[in-house]
Formats: sequence, structure tokens, C-alpha cells
Amino acid sequence: MIEELLRQDRELKRGKIISETARIPWQELQRFFAAGKVMLVAPGLDLVEVAFALQEDDVEQVKTWSEARQVIPVPDDQAKEWITDDATLWAVVVKPWVLVQTISPEC
Repeated sequence: MIEELLRQDRELKRGKIISETARIPWQELQRFFAAGKVMLVAPGLDLVEVAFALQEDDVEQVKTWSEARQVIPVPDDQAKEWITDDATLWAVVVKPWVLVQTISPEC
């Protein structure tokens, strides 16, 4: 019974994250980038799973991704490239962070 309630809670939280995930032009994220609040999620990771791990304060998983350079602050050169390219990215907010990920060609 408790396990089922916990599973349902996790699914509800993931569903909320999915509903808050959207494509957004990089230009609209500039003030968050300037404040050092934008984190780049590697293409091979699931943006929703990374957001969920941050939300749940899964320190070990986030540390693993960070050490593997799969979740990092957006580098300045990448930010400049996105401005030049007028890029649109996937993004989701997990306060205080804005997580972004490039949009794969098949999307």
C-alpha cells in the first residue's frame, strides 16, 4: 500500500515536470544565464529525470552527472553560439535552476 502511494507520488511529480517542460528561445533565458542559474543537460540524458533528481535532492545522482560533465553550468562559448544561431532549447525550471537541453533533430 505505501509502496503504491510512493510510486503514484513519483509519477505525479514526473507528470508535473513534463507539463512544465517547453521549448524556449535561448534569448529568453539570458537573464537566468547572467545570474548563473542555467544548467546544460547532456543530450544522452532524460531532461525530466534530471529535473526529478534535482527536485528530489538526489545528491549522489546529481554528483555523478556533474562529475561526468553531463550536467554543467552553460559555458560562455555555448551561450554565444546559441545567440548566434538563434537557438531554441528544451527547458524546465527546478528552482533555483533552469535546466536546458538541445533539441534533437527528430523532435
